[in-house]
Amino acid sequence: MKKDAKQTTEITGDGPKVGIVSLGCPKALVDTERILTQLRSEGYQLTPQYEDANVVIVNTCGFLDSAKEESLEAIGEAMDANGKVIVTGCMGAEPEQITKKFPKVLAVTGPQQYEAVVGAVHNVAPPAHDPFVDLVPDYGIKLTPRHYAYLKISEGCNNRCTFCIIPSLRGDLVSRPVIQVLAEAERLVNGGVKEILVISQDTSAYGVDTKYQPYPWRNRTVRTKFIDLCRELGEMDAWVRLHYVYPYPHVDEVVELMNEGKVLPYIDIPFQHASPAVLKNMRRPAHQEKTLDRVKAWRAACPDLTIRSTFIVGFPGETEEDFEMLLDWMEEAELDRVGCFKYEAVAGAKANDLPGAVPEEVKEERFHRFMSLQQEISRERLAKKVGRTLPVIIDNMGTEGYVGRTQGDAPEIDGVVYVTGEGLKQGDIANVKITSSDEYDLFGNTV
Repeated sequence: MKKDAKQTTEITGDGPKVGIVSLGCPKALVDTERILTQLRSEGYQLTPQYEDANVVIVNTCGFLDSAKEESLEAIGEAMDANGKVIVTGCMGAEPEQITKKFPKVLAVTGPQQYEAVVGAVHNVAPPAHDPFVDLVPDYGIKLTPRHYAYLKISEGCNNRCTFCIIPSLRGDLVSRPVIQVLAEAERLVNGGVKEILVISQDTSAYGVDTKYQPYPWRNRTVRTKFIDLCRELGEMDAWVRLHYVYPYPHVDEVVELMNEGKVLPYIDIPFQHASPAVLKNMRRPAHQEKTLDRVKAWRAACPDLTIRSTFIVGFPGETEEDFEMLLDWMEEAELDRVGCFKYEAVAGAKANDLPGAVPEEVKEERFHRFMSLQQEISRERLAKKVGRTLPVIIDNMGTEGYVGRTQGDAPEIDGVVYVTGEGLKQGDIANVKITSSDEYDLFGNTV
């Protein structure tokens, strides 16, 4: 199947076979895992080959037009190779985009509609369930390596950023009950997971929609609230990594947990820009001075804190002055890990109606200037780790040793550590002395 998509590993047996292509963000990957867990529990077998499958599921991404094109390409590939295709995910919220081009797809469902997907599979290939053979682990089917897993704590989003159509695709914020999230985390850890990656569209808003509903948990009361969730996860025997956190004041409490070693000293915050004018057009918090003060306060409270973020250049109305302001902010903030995107119009996004479209060549030039600056910042910050001994989780074998990550690196999006040593296996956490660095990665030896 598509080599750049998450795919099923082969699980053979006598039941109907399902192939799946999962595109998009980790939140979509969790949706795919839930679908697979249900199907596997009903006796379905998983196959990575189109020609072996009784039906193929394509979980689509609809965040950007380029992502939609990739999703349509994946659907077309599955239709050509198999012909029996069920489409789900973000693009499914607007099914006419799919059915207009592929009128013979069997079904189209929107994001989070797990039951509808499973029902569509039943219609094509009824299950042949044998409870004595078709066993599913308590923690479900995972598409990540066994030693780490994504933990989705909510669906949807209450923010109305002008460049984003997520609320129209996935709805407003709906937080999962905290006892449900904690129970899932326990199952993951008991199943061998060493690192839990907490994800949602707005992680620090967790529980706002439920008015922080309290629940009994382990002879105490735990609220459906970001700080309570982090505190409880911090008591489990696993690394806890936080993604997509907005810089609200109450995040300060979580940074204290990081300094205590309860959760990883890592925080992923989508700042997007620094110019007040651009942030206003994006409908995002525009107090970049306060945000910078908060970043400095967090680092004072937790010196080992790693901050990752994403930014957009070339947003409609962005002037050279706005862009220079962003570069100045970056130099002062010295963020550890940064991704940058050139603004891309998304069908249905309010930003499309803003004046001052930035020419593509200007976007390209600003992108390279931005990344050149961040490369130097990253090089300097990583150089400060040389000589230190750091815990490193081993992801896989490299050509001349192991490849792992520090507590400051999330899988697939941040840098890695190239480790020289012996006797390690995937999922081990080893102490590694850092001997050198470059602009993105570290190099070291086990001690």
